[in-house]
Amino acid sequence: MKIKIYTTPSCPWCTTAKKFLKKNNAEFEEIDVAENSKKAQEMIDKSGQMSVPVIDISGEIIIGFDEAAIKKALSKK
Repeated sequence: MKIKIYTTPSCPWCTTAKKFLKKNNAEFEEIDVAENSKKAQEMIDKSGQMSVPVIDISGEIIIGFDEAAIKKALSKK
């Protein structure tokens, strides 16, 4: 399972999402889109959104901190 989370440093929901993933022992790659415009465009292409967090769990895109959707995607291991 490959997990990417697109974040910005000032996003409180990003922090909540990262804590939730850690609590569930899910390893993830954090991508700071404030620092990397190429990755920001990648996030927009995947999600159609400019807001963060965007979580990519093995190709399943979750926009924002949606605990139920994250749990469901994580259970598909």
